[in-house]
Amino acid sequence: MRKSVQLRIFAMVLFALLASAATAHAQATRTWVSGVGDDANPCSRTAPCKTFAGAISKTAPCGEIDVLDPGGFGALTITKCISIEAEEFAGVLVSGTNAFVIAAGANDNVVIRNITFEGLGTGLAGIKVISAGNVHIESCWINNFIGNGANTGSGIDVEPSSPTTNLNLSIKDTIVRDNLTANTFGILIKPAAGVTVKATLDRVRSENNTSGLRVEGGATVTVRDSDISNNKGNGVIAVGTAVGAAVLNLQTVTVDTNTSNGVSSVNSGGATTVTISNVSVWNNGGTGLNASGGGALISFKNNSVQGNAPDGAPTSSPGQI
Repeated sequence: MRKSVQLRIFAMVLFALLASAATAHAQATRTWVSGVGDDANPCSRTAPCKTFAGAISKTAPCGEIDVLDPGGFGALTITKCISIEAEEFAGVLVSGTNAFVIAAGANDNVVIRNITFEGLGTGLAGIKVISAGNVHIESCWINNFIGNGANTGSGIDVEPSSPTTNLNLSIKDTIVRDNLTANTFGILIKPAAGVTVKATLDRVRSENNTSGLRVEGGATVTVRDSDISNNKGNGVIAVGTAVGAAVLNLQTVTVDTNTSNGVSSVNSGGATTVTISNVSVWNNGGTGLNASGGGALISFKNNSVQGNAPDGAPTSSPGQI
């Protein structure tokens, strides 16, 4: 009897040790993917995985997935704090679906750096944000997505809802282009009711999309040192809605050669304020500076507006402060 009990205890301890080792192995703080990897691997540097989806389940919360060498690493749904980073070429190529979906916790931080997203003219969104606390998109290229309906973004689609209440969004050194279908945008920021978004866009290019950038109620967005040009609809538009006020600040931004209006401020059930400083609004096929429905468009008298059809005018010009 004593021997039987000892064997059972030994078996239980061994099982616990093995389970603990497996769990620790599955929860590495840093994992690796490679173009010649295998998702059956532990995702270590010497035995990398093949896809981001294969690596994320083996990465601890707030850990990091690194790209070891060039390759295409597949679509991914992100449900936890994570960083996904590449130094060399790393691609995500999808057809008929989203590339990255961020559906993380309300306090989770997500970093996406140096990834190329290709939608092949059928992909829905390059990066779709449903929930998170902080999202950082840096040095990415997002091409050829088409969205999936009216006023739904295609390149970067930020539409947070519960459990998110406050989302901080940062987009830096990123190009969003050739995302073309009706009623979609290179970048859309459209929080749900009860959610606020505070966003900064630095050195961003949004070009040859259906429209360049759309900001809706509940969002406060600052765009700096960026170019929004050659889009097939509006360049930049802010729309206040029943969800809340929309605030958009443009500083040192070029809005050039868009087919429709250059910069628009539209009150559609919510207050809208667009402020422009050192902004060039040139050669747009619609109104250069367009305010409608009582939307405010404030110029600090240091902007260049010319060659539009027509140029339009700000609702106020308080001068430089």
